[in-house]
Amino acid sequence: MRDSNLDLFDPRTAVMDSSDYTIEVGRGDADFGFAFNDSNFSDRLLRIEIVSESTETIPDGEGCTSLADWARNRKRRREDIKRENAVDMTAVGPEEQILNQPDNIPDDLDTENQDEETAAMIEEPPSGDEGPNDIDSNWSMECSTVVRVKTLHISSPILAAKSPFFYKLFSNGMRESEQRHVTLRINASEEAALMELLNFMYSNTLTVTTAPALLDVLMSADKFEVASCMRYCSRLLRNLDMTPDSALLYLELPSSVLMAEAVQPLTDAAKQFLAVRYKDITKFQDEVLNLPLAGVEAILASDDLQVASEDAVYDFVLKWSRNQYPKIEERREILTTRLAQFIRFPYMTCRKLRKVMACHDFDHDFAQKVVVEALFFKAEAPHRQRTLAADENPNPNRRFIERAYKYRPVKVVEFEQPRQQCVVYLDLKREECANLFPSGRVYSQAFHLGGQGFFLSAHCNMDQQSSFHCFGLFLGMQEKGSVTFAVDYEFAARSKPTEEYISKYKGNYTFTGGKAVGYRNLFAIPWTSFTAEDSLYFINDILHLRAELTIRH
Repeated sequence: MRDSNLDLFDPRTAVMDSSDYTIEVGRGDADFGFAFNDSNFSDRLLRIEIVSESTETIPDGEGCTSLADWARNRKRRREDIKRENAVDMTAVGPEEQILNQPDNIPDDLDTENQDEETAAMIEEPPSGDEGPNDIDSNWSMECSTVVRVKTLHISSPILAAKSPFFYKLFSNGMRESEQRHVTLRINASEEAALMELLNFMYSNTLTVTTAPALLDVLMSADKFEVASCMRYCSRLLRNLDMTPDSALLYLELPSSVLMAEAVQPLTDAAKQFLAVRYKDITKFQDEVLNLPLAGVEAILASDDLQVASEDAVYDFVLKWSRNQYPKIEERREILTTRLAQFIRFPYMTCRKLRKVMACHDFDHDFAQKVVVEALFFKAEAPHRQRTLAADENPNPNRRFIERAYKYRPVKVVEFEQPRQQCVVYLDLKREECANLFPSGRVYSQAFHLGGQGFFLSAHCNMDQQSSFHCFGLFLGMQEKGSVTFAVDYEFAARSKPTEEYISKYKGNYTFTGGKAVGYRNLFAIPWTSFTAEDSLYFINDILHLRAELTIRH
Protein backbone atom coordinates (compact mmCIF):
# COMPACT_ATOMS: atom_id res chain seq x y z
CA MET A 1 0.00 0.00 0.00
CA ARG A 2 1.29 3.42 -0.92
CA ASP A 3 2.45 5.62 1.95
CA SER A 4 -0.30 8.17 2.53
CA ASN A 5 2.27 10.71 3.73
CA LEU A 6 4.25 10.65 0.49
CA ASP A 7 4.54 14.05 -1.17
CA LEU A 8 3.16 13.78 -4.68
CA PHE A 9 5.47 16.50 -5.96
CA ASP A 10 8.61 15.57 -4.09
CA PRO A 11 9.01 11.79 -3.83
CA ARG A 12 12.51 12.09 -2.39
CA THR A 13 12.90 12.88 1.29
CA ALA A 14 14.32 16.22 2.37
CA VAL A 15 17.43 14.62 3.83
CA MET A 16 18.44 12.95 0.60
CA ASP A 17 21.69 14.17 -0.87
CA SER A 18 20.95 15.62 -4.30
CA SER A 19 24.07 13.89 -5.60
CA ASP A 20 22.02 10.69 -5.42
CA TYR A 21 19.47 12.12 -7.83
CA THR A 22 20.32 9.86 -10.75
CA ILE A 23 19.87 6.78 -8.58
CA GLU A 24 16.49 8.02 -7.40
CA VAL A 25 15.36 8.78 -10.93
CA GLY A 26 15.92 5.22 -11.99
CA ARG A 27 13.99 3.86 -9.03
CA GLY A 28 11.18 6.33 -8.43
CA ASP A 29 10.75 8.63 -11.48
CA ALA A 30 9.81 6.65 -14.56
CA ASP A 31 10.97 7.87 -17.96
CA PHE A 32 7.93 8.91 -19.99
CA GLY A 33 9.97 10.62 -22.69
CA PHE A 34 8.31 8.47 -25.34
CA ALA A 35 4.96 10.13 -24.52
CA PHE A 36 6.12 13.72 -24.88
CA ASN A 37 3.93 15.56 -27.41
CA ASP A 38 2.32 12.27 -28.53
CA SER A 39 -1.45 12.34 -28.96
CA ASN A 40 -1.67 8.60 -28.28
CA PHE A 41 -0.56 9.15 -24.68
CA SER A 42 -2.11 12.56 -24.10
CA ASP A 43 -5.44 13.78 -22.79
CA ARG A 44 -5.08 17.54 -23.27
CA LEU A 45 -3.69 20.15 -25.61
CA LEU A 46 -1.32 22.83 -24.33
CA ARG A 47 -1.34 26.03 -26.33
CA ILE A 48 1.76 28.18 -25.72
CA GLU A 49 1.40 31.78 -26.85
CA ILE A 50 4.77 33.44 -27.30
CA VAL A 51 4.68 37.21 -27.05
CA SER A 52 7.22 39.69 -28.32
CA GLU A 53 9.60 41.59 -26.06
CA SER A 54 11.70 44.67 -26.37
CA THR A 55 14.07 44.44 -29.32
CA GLU A 56 16.86 45.26 -26.90
CA THR A 57 16.20 42.15 -24.83
CA ILE A 58 18.30 39.14 -25.78
CA PRO A 59 16.87 35.72 -24.92
CA ASP A 60 18.84 34.55 -21.92
CA GLY A 61 19.77 31.04 -22.89
CA GLU A 62 20.53 31.84 -26.53
CA GLY A 63 22.29 35.18 -26.67
CA CYS A 64 24.28 35.09 -23.44
CA THR A 65 27.74 33.60 -23.61
CA SER A 66 28.58 34.17 -19.93
CA LEU A 67 26.84 34.33 -16.59
CA ALA A 68 27.68 38.02 -16.38
CA ASP A 69 25.73 38.60 -19.61
CA TRP A 70 22.89 36.46 -18.29
CA ALA A 71 22.72 38.41 -15.04
CA ARG A 72 22.78 41.79 -16.79
CA ASN A 73 20.08 40.71 -19.22
CA ARG A 74 17.83 39.27 -16.53
CA LYS A 75 18.21 42.43 -14.43
CA ARG A 76 17.41 44.66 -17.42
CA ARG A 77 14.37 42.56 -18.32
CA ARG A 78 13.08 42.49 -14.73
CA GLU A 79 13.40 46.27 -14.56
CA ASP A 80 11.57 46.66 -17.89
CA ILE A 81 8.73 44.38 -16.81
CA LYS A 82 8.47 46.08 -13.42
CA ARG A 83 8.29 49.46 -15.12
CA GLU A 84 5.64 48.31 -17.64
CA ASN A 85 3.53 46.54 -15.03
CA ALA A 86 3.65 49.19 -12.32
CA VAL A 87 -0.13 49.65 -12.54
CA ASP A 88 -1.49 46.49 -14.17
CA MET A 89 0.13 43.98 -11.81
CA THR A 90 -2.04 45.13 -8.92
CA ALA A 91 -5.24 44.02 -10.63
CA VAL A 92 -4.65 40.28 -10.95
CA GLY A 93 -3.33 37.32 -8.96
CA PRO A 94 -0.22 35.27 -9.69
CA GLU A 95 -2.07 32.46 -11.46
CA GLU A 96 -3.83 34.89 -13.76
CA GLN A 97 -0.50 36.21 -14.92
CA ILE A 98 0.50 32.94 -16.56
CA LEU A 99 -2.69 30.94 -16.99
CA ASN A 100 -5.21 31.36 -19.78
CA GLN A 101 -8.08 28.99 -20.57
CA PRO A 102 -10.35 30.74 -23.09
CA ASP A 103 -13.88 29.45 -23.50
CA ASN A 104 -14.11 29.92 -27.27
CA ILE A 105 -11.58 27.31 -28.42
CA PRO A 106 -11.79 26.79 -32.19
CA ASP A 107 -13.24 23.44 -33.21
CA ASP A 108 -10.13 22.45 -35.16
CA LEU A 109 -8.17 22.26 -31.92
CA ASP A 110 -10.37 19.56 -30.39
CA THR A 111 -8.03 16.61 -29.82
CA GLU A 112 -10.50 14.09 -28.42
CA ASN A 113 -10.54 11.03 -30.70
CA GLN A 114 -7.64 12.35 -32.77
CA ASP A 115 -6.20 9.64 -35.03
CA GLU A 116 -3.71 11.54 -37.09
CA GLU A 117 0.00 10.77 -36.86
CA THR A 118 1.64 12.63 -33.97
CA ALA A 119 3.50 15.73 -35.02
CA ALA A 120 6.74 16.65 -33.29
CA MET A 121 5.36 20.15 -32.86
CA ILE A 122 2.35 22.03 -34.09
CA GLU A 123 3.14 25.68 -34.76
CA GLU A 124 0.39 28.17 -35.53
CA PRO A 125 0.49 31.79 -36.60
CA PRO A 126 -1.09 34.22 -34.19
CA SER A 127 -4.85 34.37 -34.68
CA GLY A 128 -5.30 37.93 -33.53
CA ASP A 129 -8.80 37.29 -32.16
CA GLU A 130 -8.56 36.33 -28.52
CA GLY A 131 -11.74 35.42 -26.71
CA PRO A 132 -13.63 38.00 -24.69
CA ASN A 133 -13.02 36.03 -21.49
CA ASP A 134 -9.27 35.71 -22.01
CA ILE A 135 -7.76 36.12 -18.52
CA ASP A 136 -4.44 37.25 -19.93
CA SER A 137 -6.14 40.17 -21.61
CA ASN A 138 -6.42 41.71 -18.15
CA TRP A 139 -2.72 41.83 -17.43
CA SER A 140 0.44 43.30 -18.81
CA MET A 141 0.99 40.93 -21.71
CA GLU A 142 -2.05 42.41 -23.51
CA CYS A 143 0.30 45.12 -24.69
CA SER A 144 2.61 42.56 -26.29
CA THR A 145 2.14 40.97 -29.67
CA VAL A 146 1.72 37.20 -29.94
CA VAL A 147 4.43 36.35 -32.44
CA ARG A 148 3.71 32.63 -32.67
CA VAL A 149 1.85 29.79 -31.04
CA LYS A 150 3.13 26.32 -30.20
CA THR A 151 0.73 23.52 -29.46
CA LEU A 152 1.73 20.39 -27.56
CA HIS A 153 -0.07 17.19 -26.66
CA ILE A 154 0.24 16.77 -22.89
CA SER A 155 -0.64 14.19 -20.28
CA SER A 156 -2.24 15.86 -17.29
CA PRO A 157 -1.30 13.04 -14.82
CA ILE A 158 2.39 13.35 -15.74
CA LEU A 159 2.46 17.13 -15.40
CA ALA A 160 0.30 17.10 -12.26
CA ALA A 161 2.60 14.56 -10.61
CA LYS A 162 5.59 16.87 -11.11
CA SER A 163 4.08 20.26 -10.40
CA PRO A 164 1.62 21.69 -7.84
CA PHE A 165 0.88 24.38 -10.41
CA PHE A 166 -0.44 21.88 -12.97
CA TYR A 167 -2.01 19.73 -10.26
CA LYS A 168 -4.17 22.63 -9.12
CA LEU A 169 -4.89 23.55 -12.71
CA PHE A 170 -6.22 20.09 -13.55
CA SER A 171 -8.02 19.33 -10.27
CA ASN A 172 -9.54 22.51 -8.94
CA GLY A 173 -13.07 21.35 -9.64
CA MET A 174 -13.88 24.44 -11.70
CA ARG A 175 -15.11 24.49 -15.26
CA GLU A 176 -11.62 25.28 -16.54
CA SER A 177 -10.21 22.04 -15.10
CA GLU A 178 -12.63 20.02 -17.21
CA GLN A 179 -11.58 21.60 -20.49
CA ARG A 180 -9.24 19.73 -22.78
CA HIS A 181 -7.30 22.84 -23.72
CA VAL A 182 -4.89 24.91 -21.67
CA THR A 183 -3.19 28.11 -22.78
CA LEU A 184 0.02 29.55 -21.35
CA ARG A 185 1.37 32.90 -22.44
CA ILE A 186 5.11 33.48 -22.07
CA ASN A 187 7.77 35.91 -23.21
CA ALA A 188 9.90 34.92 -26.16
CA SER A 189 12.98 34.69 -23.93
CA GLU A 190 11.24 32.01 -21.84
CA GLU A 191 10.39 29.71 -24.73
CA ALA A 192 13.52 27.55 -24.81
CA ALA A 193 13.54 27.12 -21.04
CA LEU A 194 9.85 26.14 -20.91
CA MET A 195 10.31 23.54 -23.64
CA GLU A 196 13.26 22.08 -21.73
CA LEU A 197 11.17 22.05 -18.56
CA LEU A 198 8.24 20.26 -20.19
CA ASN A 199 10.57 17.69 -21.70
CA PHE A 200 12.17 17.16 -18.26
CA MET A 201 8.77 16.50 -16.69
CA TYR A 202 8.48 13.53 -19.03
CA SER A 203 12.07 12.29 -19.33
CA ASN A 204 13.84 13.51 -16.13
CA THR A 205 16.72 14.89 -18.18
CA LEU A 206 17.79 18.09 -19.94
CA THR A 207 19.61 18.73 -23.20
CA VAL A 208 21.16 22.07 -22.19
CA THR A 209 24.52 22.08 -20.42
CA THR A 210 25.68 25.72 -20.18
CA ALA A 211 25.23 27.72 -16.98
CA PRO A 212 23.06 30.50 -18.51
CA ALA A 213 20.70 27.98 -20.13
CA LEU A 214 20.48 25.91 -16.94
CA LEU A 215 19.68 29.03 -14.94
CA ASP A 216 16.87 29.83 -17.38
CA VAL A 217 15.41 26.37 -16.88
CA LEU A 218 15.83 26.77 -13.11
CA MET A 219 13.85 30.03 -13.19
CA SER A 220 11.14 28.43 -15.33
CA ALA A 221 10.97 25.44 -12.98
CA ASP A 222 10.52 27.83 -10.06
CA LYS A 223 7.76 29.65 -11.89
CA PHE A 224 5.85 26.42 -12.58
CA GLU A 225 6.78 24.79 -9.25
CA VAL A 226 8.73 21.80 -10.56
CA ALA A 227 11.00 21.12 -7.58
CA SER A 228 12.60 18.00 -9.08
CA CYS A 229 13.85 20.00 -12.08
CA MET A 230 15.16 22.75 -9.84
CA ARG A 231 17.20 20.23 -7.87
CA TYR A 232 18.45 18.68 -11.10
CA CYS A 233 19.56 22.10 -12.45
CA SER A 234 21.17 22.87 -9.10
CA ARG A 235 23.21 19.66 -9.24
CA LEU A 236 24.36 20.29 -12.82
CA LEU A 237 25.37 23.86 -11.94
CA ARG A 238 27.37 22.64 -8.96
CA ASN A 239 29.26 20.28 -11.24
CA LEU A 240 30.35 23.15 -13.49
CA ASP A 241 33.49 25.15 -12.73
CA MET A 242 32.54 27.97 -10.39
CA THR A 243 33.84 31.53 -10.66
CA PRO A 244 33.38 34.55 -8.37
CA ASP A 245 30.74 35.88 -10.78
CA SER A 246 28.77 32.63 -10.84
CA ALA A 247 29.02 32.16 -7.07
CA LEU A 248 27.66 35.66 -6.46
CA LEU A 249 24.88 35.07 -8.98
CA TYR A 250 23.81 31.86 -7.22
CA LEU A 251 23.68 33.73 -3.91
CA GLU A 252 21.42 36.40 -5.41
CA LEU A 253 18.86 34.19 -7.16
CA PRO A 254 15.28 35.41 -6.63
CA SER A 255 13.94 34.30 -3.28
CA SER A 256 11.02 31.92 -2.88
CA VAL A 257 10.37 29.05 -0.50
CA LEU A 258 10.57 26.47 -3.27
CA MET A 259 13.68 28.08 -4.77
CA ALA A 260 15.45 28.28 -1.42
CA GLU A 261 14.88 24.59 -0.65
CA ALA A 262 15.80 23.34 -4.11
CA VAL A 263 18.98 25.36 -4.61
CA GLN A 264 20.28 25.23 -1.02
CA PRO A 265 23.14 22.86 -1.98
CA LEU A 266 24.06 25.25 -4.82
CA THR A 267 24.09 28.33 -2.57
CA ASP A 268 26.04 26.40 0.06
CA ALA A 269 28.62 25.48 -2.60
CA ALA A 270 28.78 29.12 -3.72
CA LYS A 271 29.39 30.29 -0.15
CA GLN A 272 32.11 27.68 0.31
CA PHE A 273 33.77 28.69 -2.96
CA LEU A 274 33.93 32.35 -1.93
CA ALA A 275 35.10 31.50 1.60
CA VAL A 276 37.97 29.40 0.25
CA ARG A 277 38.93 31.76 -2.57
CA TYR A 278 39.04 34.82 -0.32
CA LYS A 279 40.26 33.08 2.83
CA ASP A 280 43.11 35.57 3.04
CA ILE A 281 41.10 38.78 2.89
CA THR A 282 44.21 40.92 3.36
CA LYS A 283 45.75 39.44 0.19
CA PHE A 284 42.58 40.08 -1.86
CA GLN A 285 41.44 43.17 0.01
CA ASP A 286 40.84 45.38 -3.05
CA GLU A 287 38.82 42.64 -4.73
CA VAL A 288 36.80 41.78 -1.62
CA LEU A 289 36.04 45.45 -0.95
CA ASN A 290 34.17 45.52 -4.28
CA LEU A 291 32.07 42.41 -3.59
CA PRO A 292 28.34 42.81 -2.90
CA LEU A 293 26.86 42.21 0.53
CA ALA A 294 25.95 38.54 -0.04
CA GLY A 295 29.53 37.71 -1.03
CA VAL A 296 31.05 39.50 1.96
CA GLU A 297 28.66 37.72 4.33
CA ALA A 298 29.69 34.33 2.90
CA ILE A 299 33.37 35.14 3.48
CA LEU A 300 32.96 36.54 6.99
CA ALA A 301 30.91 33.53 8.11
CA SER A 302 33.90 31.21 7.63
CA ASP A 303 35.88 29.84 10.58
CA ASP A 304 38.97 29.53 8.37
CA LEU A 305 39.67 33.18 7.60
CA GLN A 306 43.40 33.83 7.49
CA VAL A 307 43.41 37.00 9.55
CA ALA A 308 45.77 38.22 12.21
CA SER A 309 42.95 38.53 14.74
CA GLU A 310 39.26 39.37 15.00
CA ASP A 311 40.36 43.01 15.22
CA ALA A 312 41.29 42.74 11.54
CA VAL A 313 37.80 41.43 10.70
CA TYR A 314 36.26 44.42 12.49
CA ASP A 315 38.52 46.86 10.63
CA PHE A 316 37.66 45.25 7.29
CA VAL A 317 33.90 45.37 7.94
CA LEU A 318 34.13 49.08 8.75
CA LYS A 319 36.17 49.78 5.63
CA TRP A 320 33.81 47.82 3.36
CA SER A 321 30.68 49.41 4.79
CA ARG A 322 32.12 52.92 4.49
CA ASN A 323 33.01 52.28 0.86
CA GLN A 324 29.63 50.78 -0.02
CA TYR A 325 27.36 52.95 2.14
CA PRO A 326 28.65 56.55 2.36
CA LYS A 327 25.51 57.71 4.18
CA ILE A 328 25.84 57.10 7.92
CA GLU A 329 22.17 56.13 8.35
CA GLU A 330 22.33 53.42 5.68
CA ARG A 331 25.70 52.21 6.93
CA ARG A 332 24.50 51.95 10.52
CA GLU A 333 21.47 49.97 9.38
CA ILE A 334 23.48 47.47 7.31
CA LEU A 335 26.03 47.02 10.09
CA THR A 336 23.42 46.45 12.77
CA THR A 337 21.10 44.16 10.83
CA ARG A 338 23.50 42.26 8.55
CA LEU A 339 27.26 42.52 9.01
CA ALA A 340 27.88 42.91 12.74
CA GLN A 341 26.58 39.39 13.39
CA PHE A 342 29.65 38.05 11.57
CA ILE A 343 32.11 39.94 13.78
CA ARG A 344 33.13 37.71 16.67
CA PHE A 345 33.40 40.44 19.28
CA PRO A 346 34.34 38.05 22.15
CA TYR A 347 37.67 37.40 20.40
CA MET A 348 38.56 41.05 19.83
CA THR A 349 41.15 42.69 22.05
CA CYS A 350 39.95 44.92 24.86
CA ARG A 351 41.67 47.89 23.24
CA LYS A 352 39.65 47.40 20.06
CA LEU A 353 36.42 46.86 22.02
CA ARG A 354 36.92 50.31 23.53
CA LYS A 355 37.01 51.69 19.99
CA VAL A 356 33.74 49.89 19.18
CA MET A 357 32.08 51.83 22.01
CA ALA A 358 33.31 55.11 20.53
CA CYS A 359 32.56 54.25 16.89
CA HIS A 360 29.76 56.36 15.39
CA ASP A 361 29.13 53.79 12.63
CA PHE A 362 27.34 51.62 15.20
CA ASP A 363 24.19 52.45 17.08
CA HIS A 364 25.31 53.19 20.64
CA ASP A 365 22.92 50.73 22.32
CA PHE A 366 23.93 47.99 19.91
CA ALA A 367 27.64 48.66 20.45
CA GLN A 368 27.17 48.59 24.20
CA LYS A 369 25.31 45.28 24.01
CA VAL A 370 27.95 43.43 21.93
CA VAL A 371 30.86 44.81 23.96
CA VAL A 372 29.30 43.81 27.29
CA GLU A 373 28.59 40.33 25.91
CA ALA A 374 32.20 40.06 24.71
CA LEU A 375 33.60 41.12 28.09
CA PHE A 376 31.39 38.68 29.98
CA PHE A 377 32.58 35.90 27.66
CA LYS A 378 36.21 36.80 28.28
CA ALA A 379 35.59 36.65 32.03
CA GLU A 380 34.05 33.16 31.88
CA ALA A 381 35.96 30.09 32.96
CA PRO A 382 37.38 28.09 30.02
CA HIS A 383 34.87 25.25 30.40
CA ARG A 384 31.99 27.77 30.26
CA GLN A 385 33.50 29.33 27.15
CA ARG A 386 33.66 25.91 25.52
CA THR A 387 30.02 25.28 26.46
CA LEU A 388 28.92 28.58 24.93
CA ALA A 389 30.91 27.80 21.78
CA ALA A 390 29.34 24.33 21.53
CA ASP A 391 25.86 25.84 21.83
CA GLU A 392 26.65 28.11 18.87
CA ASN A 393 27.07 25.30 16.32
CA PRO A 394 23.53 25.56 14.87
CA ASN A 395 23.79 29.36 14.54
CA PRO A 396 25.13 30.94 11.35
CA ASN A 397 27.03 33.82 12.98
CA ARG A 398 28.96 31.55 15.42
CA ARG A 399 30.03 34.55 17.51
CA PHE A 400 31.53 32.39 20.28
CA ILE A 401 33.51 30.17 17.89
CA GLU A 402 37.20 30.95 17.65
CA ARG A 403 38.64 31.30 14.13
CA ALA A 404 42.07 30.02 13.10
CA TYR A 405 43.72 33.37 13.77
CA LYS A 406 47.28 34.04 12.77
CA TYR A 407 47.77 35.59 16.21
CA ARG A 408 46.31 33.46 19.00
CA PRO A 409 44.00 35.12 21.55
CA VAL A 410 45.29 35.60 25.10
CA LYS A 411 43.80 36.43 28.47
CA VAL A 412 45.54 39.22 30.35
CA VAL A 413 45.34 40.32 33.98
CA GLU A 414 47.00 43.69 34.63
CA PHE A 415 48.23 45.24 37.89
CA GLU A 416 49.34 48.83 38.49
CA GLN A 417 50.27 48.53 42.19
CA PRO A 418 52.56 47.88 43.91
CA ARG A 419 54.42 47.28 40.64
CA GLN A 420 53.42 47.41 37.00
CA GLN A 421 52.77 43.79 36.18
CA CYS A 422 50.67 41.58 33.90
CA VAL A 423 49.87 37.87 33.78
CA VAL A 424 49.19 36.45 30.31
CA TYR A 425 47.44 33.14 29.60
CA LEU A 426 47.90 31.43 26.22
CA ASP A 427 46.15 28.14 25.35
CA LEU A 428 47.20 26.05 22.34
CA LYS A 429 45.39 23.01 20.99
CA ARG A 430 47.29 19.77 20.52
CA GLU A 431 46.73 19.92 16.75
CA GLU A 432 48.11 23.47 16.66
CA CYS A 433 51.26 22.31 18.40
CA ALA A 434 51.55 19.28 16.11
CA ASN A 435 51.37 21.56 13.07
CA LEU A 436 54.46 23.45 14.31
CA PHE A 437 56.74 20.49 13.53
CA PRO A 438 59.46 20.65 12.23
CA SER A 439 60.20 24.40 12.27
CA GLY A 440 56.92 26.29 12.65
CA ARG A 441 55.95 29.03 15.04
CA VAL A 442 52.73 30.61 16.27
CA TYR A 443 52.29 34.10 17.71
CA SER A 444 49.93 35.45 20.32
CA GLN A 445 47.89 38.61 20.02
CA ALA A 446 49.61 41.68 21.38
CA PHE A 447 49.18 42.62 25.02
CA HIS A 448 50.41 45.72 26.82
CA LEU A 449 52.49 46.55 29.84
CA GLY A 450 53.48 50.10 30.76
CA GLY A 451 52.02 51.32 27.46
CA GLN A 452 54.30 49.04 25.43
CA GLY A 453 53.13 46.15 23.27
CA PHE A 454 54.45 42.62 23.83
CA PHE A 455 53.70 39.17 22.37
CA LEU A 456 54.41 35.48 23.02
CA SER A 457 55.62 33.06 20.37
CA ALA A 458 55.71 29.25 20.53
CA HIS A 459 58.27 27.44 18.36
CA CYS A 460 59.28 23.99 17.26
CA ASN A 461 63.08 24.15 16.98
CA MET A 462 66.25 22.14 17.50
CA ASP A 463 67.80 22.07 20.95
CA GLN A 464 71.11 23.85 21.43
CA GLN A 465 73.10 20.71 20.61
CA SER A 466 70.91 20.15 17.47
CA SER A 467 70.23 16.59 18.50
CA PHE A 468 66.40 16.67 18.62
CA HIS A 469 63.37 18.90 18.09
CA CYS A 470 61.77 20.52 21.12
CA PHE A 471 59.12 23.07 22.19
CA GLY A 472 60.25 26.62 22.85
CA LEU A 473 58.48 29.69 24.20
CA PHE A 474 59.61 33.28 23.67
CA LEU A 475 58.60 36.78 24.76
CA GLY A 476 59.00 39.68 22.35
CA MET A 477 58.41 43.41 22.32
CA GLN A 478 56.72 45.05 19.37
CA GLU A 479 58.94 47.33 17.40
CA LYS A 480 58.15 50.92 18.29
CA GLY A 481 60.86 53.54 18.31
CA SER A 482 63.85 53.20 20.60
CA VAL A 483 62.03 52.64 23.89
CA THR A 484 63.90 50.42 26.38
CA PHE A 485 62.16 48.22 28.95
CA ALA A 486 63.78 46.15 31.71
CA VAL A 487 61.41 43.26 32.45
CA ASP A 488 61.41 40.31 34.83
CA TYR A 489 59.51 37.40 33.28
CA GLU A 490 58.46 33.87 34.21
CA PHE A 491 57.06 31.08 32.03
CA ALA A 492 54.80 28.39 33.50
CA ALA A 493 52.58 25.57 32.24
CA ARG A 494 49.86 23.39 33.70
CA SER A 495 51.10 19.87 34.30
CA LYS A 496 49.62 16.54 35.29
CA PRO A 497 48.78 15.08 37.71
CA THR A 498 47.99 18.21 39.78
CA GLU A 499 47.02 20.29 36.68
CA GLU A 500 48.46 23.32 38.47
CA TYR A 501 50.73 25.87 36.80
CA ILE A 502 54.36 24.89 37.38
CA SER A 503 57.15 27.39 36.77
CA LYS A 504 59.45 26.33 33.93
CA TYR A 505 61.75 29.28 33.36
CA LYS A 506 62.57 32.64 34.95
CA GLY A 507 64.70 35.44 33.61
CA ASN A 508 65.11 39.15 33.09
CA TYR A 509 65.82 41.11 29.97
CA THR A 510 66.20 44.68 28.82
CA PHE A 511 64.01 44.97 25.74
CA THR A 512 64.35 47.29 22.78
CA GLY A 513 61.99 47.36 19.84
CA GLY A 514 61.75 44.08 17.90
CA LYS A 515 63.77 42.00 20.37
CA ALA A 516 62.65 38.64 21.84
CA VAL A 517 63.91 36.39 24.61
CA GLY A 518 62.91 32.93 25.83
CA TYR A 519 63.83 29.28 26.22
CA ARG A 520 64.42 26.90 23.30
CA ASN A 521 63.43 23.75 25.22
CA LEU A 522 60.84 24.87 27.76
CA PHE A 523 60.02 21.37 29.04
CA ALA A 524 63.53 19.89 28.71
CA ILE A 525 62.22 16.94 26.69
CA PRO A 526 62.28 15.95 22.99
CA TRP A 527 59.38 16.95 20.74
CA THR A 528 58.14 13.35 20.49
CA SER A 529 57.76 13.15 24.27
CA PHE A 530 56.11 16.58 24.41
CA THR A 531 53.40 15.60 21.87
CA ALA A 532 52.95 11.95 22.97
CA GLU A 533 49.50 10.71 24.01
CA ASP A 534 50.68 10.39 27.62
CA SER A 535 52.29 13.84 27.65
CA LEU A 536 52.12 15.60 31.02
CA TYR A 537 51.38 18.96 29.44
CA PHE A 538 48.22 18.39 27.42
CA ILE A 539 45.04 18.46 29.51
CA ASN A 540 42.02 17.53 27.39
CA ASP A 541 44.27 18.16 24.37
CA ILE A 542 44.99 21.76 25.45
CA LEU A 543 48.42 23.13 26.36
CA HIS A 544 47.98 25.83 29.01
CA LEU A 545 50.82 28.39 29.12
CA ARG A 546 51.30 31.39 31.41
CA ALA A 547 53.74 34.29 31.25
CA GLU A 548 54.18 36.77 34.08
CA LEU A 549 55.84 40.11 33.29
CA THR A 550 56.97 42.75 35.77
CA ILE A 551 58.64 46.06 34.94
CA ARG A 552 61.91 46.47 36.83
CA HIS A 553 62.62 49.88 38.34
